[in-house]
Amino acid sequence: MSIFDAPGDGSEPSSHVAFAGNSLDRRSEHRDDDCLEQALASPRARIFAIGDGRAFLRKVGDGFNALHSLEEIQPFDPDMDNAVLLGFAEGDAPRIAAHVRLDPEQLPDTVKAIDNRSIYIQGLVKGDELGQMAQAASLVAWARSHGHCGRCGGETRSKAGGYRRECSNCGHLLFPRTDPVVIMLAVDTESDRCLLGRSPHFPPGMYSCLAGFLEPGETIEDAVRRETQEESGIRIGRVRYHASQPWPMPHTLMIGC
Repeated sequence: MSIFDAPGDGSEPSSHVAFAGNSLDRRSEHRDDDCLEQALASPRARIFAIGDGRAFLRKVGDGFNALHSLEEIQPFDPDMDNAVLLGFAEGDAPRIAAHVRLDPEQLPDTVKAIDNRSIYIQGLVKGDELGQMAQAASLVAWARSHGHCGRCGGETRSKAGGYRRECSNCGHLLFPRTDPVVIMLAVDTESDRCLLGRSPHFPPGMYSCLAGFLEPGETIEDAVRRETQEESGIRIGRVRYHASQPWPMPHTLMIGC
């Protein structure tokens, strides 16, 4: 049995990583410019509130709820002009993401602002909703960092429910970005050992795989070899793909090898 073999249930390895399993119907090919307004008019609409890279979670009993109604999100001062329609959950229920401007320090005791990594590690949000939250965080971060045109500096406007931005001056179109990152486990098959790294800020006993951004004009395999040599001084040979993972920090795709 190899670490590259699929799980015994026949599922894809990528389906077992954090932030995977997002089942929203994104309707990418059927988005009019008023689709966000139509979605917000639905009583089934629920919104992810994202402020400074942290999700606002409401305490409900012993757990947390990451989704808010339009009424519930108002005290957080949401920027609905730049909200993003993520897609539709079962029952044609719109899922939306919005940046909120309220200082997290001013939140009531019933609401907590928590970063996505901590949400996953602590198990505060489960399953499919965790994948939706990753989509929400990535798109909100992209929209906030592309408020102006990189070509002429003009202000951009949200289109197609937030999945496109258009410059109000020159008409240049901007689309959401995903930054590819390779993350790899170098294995010595003869001695049954692997190579791990350790950052100075890690807690005692914690190690991780090596990782780095894929550079322009570079294959995934070459990026794995380059990053491994740069970070450890070790040269490796053949590279094999294993799985991928959406990583909302802020909008990367981890490519596991």
